Amino acid sequence: MTQPPISRYPVPEPQDWPDDIRARILEVQDKAGFVPNVFLTLAHRPDEFRAFFAYHDALMLKDGGLTKGEREMIVVATSAVNDCLYCVVAHGAILRIYEKNALVADQVAVNHRKADITPRQKAMLDFALKVCRAAGTVSDDDFAALHAHGFSDEDAWDIAAITAFFGLSNRMANVMSMRPNDEFFLMGRVPKEPK
Repeated sequence: MTQPPISRYPVPEPQDWPDDIRARILEVQDKAGFVPNVFLTLAHRPDEFRAFFAYHDALMLKDGGLTKGEREMIVVATSAVNDCLYCVVAHGAILRIYEKNALVADQVAVNHRKADITPRQKAMLDFALKVCRAAGTVSDDDFAALHAHGFSDEDAWDIAAITAFFGLSNRMANVMSMRPNDEFFLMGRVPKEPK
């Protein structure tokens, strides 16, 4: 059976990638063993590729009050609300790996309040989902709920920024019909093959 296309938009061939984008894609391929389709599809618009990954990295790779796993929890929970198959599958894989838990991504995507996560993480996702669904209603009470679990105002900014950034990502992935890589479905669910 032929694989469906990974995007409804043209995906440039490797020889057509600008040098900086080629270097980034090859770096990811060396680390992951495959190229996530988000890199290939966004290469269609090089300036937007650069801007997207610069902001992604600023949010997801920084130090702060959120762990890498918690950042991925936000992506998975809000991407599920936004019906983004690509981000739920891809970031669900990363979440399973960071948390060393084969169940957590599915739980968070379906109903974080029933997930096997901490009360602190549930409060974080409550805030993220409020930002996702009704940002205009965020109030001091929402910040107080985060403070009660040890989050700072800077952490609240990070939660909101990750939610907002992936809101953009989710919408573009849906418009492009971005297909998740098959590799993501098993990552963090089955033991990794030794090299």
